[in-house]
Amino acid sequence: MPTSILTPPADPNALFQALLEFPDNRLLIDLCGEYDRNLARIEQKLGVQIVRRGNQLVVHGEESAVKEAQDVLESLYVRLEAGRDVESGDIDREICMGGSDAETGIQDGDQLEMFRGGKVEIKTRKKLVEPRTDAQKTYVQNLFANELAFGIGPAGTGKTYLAVAVGVSMFLNGDVDRIILSRPAVEAGERLGFLPGDMKDKVDPYMQPLYDALNDFLPGKQVAKLIEEKRIEIAPLAFMRGRTLANAFVVLDEAQNATSMQMKMFLTRLGEGSRMVITGDRSQVDLPRGVSSGLHDAERLLQNIPSISFNYFTAKDVVRHPLVAAIIEAYEAEEART
Repeated sequence: MPTSILTPPADPNALFQALLEFPDNRLLIDLCGEYDRNLARIEQKLGVQIVRRGNQLVVHGEESAVKEAQDVLESLYVRLEAGRDVESGDIDREICMGGSDAETGIQDGDQLEMFRGGKVEIKTRKKLVEPRTDAQKTYVQNLFANELAFGIGPAGTGKTYLAVAVGVSMFLNGDVDRIILSRPAVEAGERLGFLPGDMKDKVDPYMQPLYDALNDFLPGKQVAKLIEEKRIEIAPLAFMRGRTLANAFVVLDEAQNATSMQMKMFLTRLGEGSRMVITGDRSQVDLPRGVSSGLHDAERLLQNIPSISFNYFTAKDVVRHPLVAAIIEAYEAEEART
């Protein structure tokens, strides 16, 4: 752990200064990043100035910003001490979540390891997944705590990615026997019939984001084997009719494009020992004019039922390129004016 000293200025109009001393210079190099890019990112996000002097970092700025930078630098260094890398997303997460390690409230013994020290960590075969915002952290907690959870918000907020990560984690731990991922195959400009190949070839492009998420968490050969064994299923929403999904982790993605009848059909597939996650973006409905979105109706009808959680995301939770958040905010502002 680094040691730090916060020094108030003698002149009331001057800036605060914090001195952080790091015991391992090699880890400090990783903390700073190539060409000090990690320090530059913290400076830009928090409005501070960071100067490196040997094995020390000196932070200059307003008192609150300096204290926040101290917390972020210390948390990132502890991460490096644990043998883990520091990437730009990790920096953004520490800044956004303020280094808070509040208790999760989840008591299941098998899950405590994922929430050690209040931090939410999802273990998969290929990587350790960590929420990057408070909304994402609450969402993951609710995925473990509730049999049915909704994730509603704009693109890029990690709704589907985190849901699939939790599904893979629960599958690897033996909590469920299958993973079932589904999407409505709604045409958005192009027509399915004009695509080449059989039905699988026609619908696979609509399912590709789900394949992408799986391949992030499991080796490609294992994904292919599990799909062949029907332990992982990726199928259009229409293929869910008539089934009872027991002992499965079930995700319905792009749920805003499900009709009310389809949504009711899907929700009533929930079987014994299963978890179900519904994700969607209310601003991207591709249904024909006059057709009600099943996501909207479910949100209205199920809000007050216990053991069903509704989790909402905003542009602040976007974890893609920073421009994506700016674009979403611009569109939301335009919608608010009309």
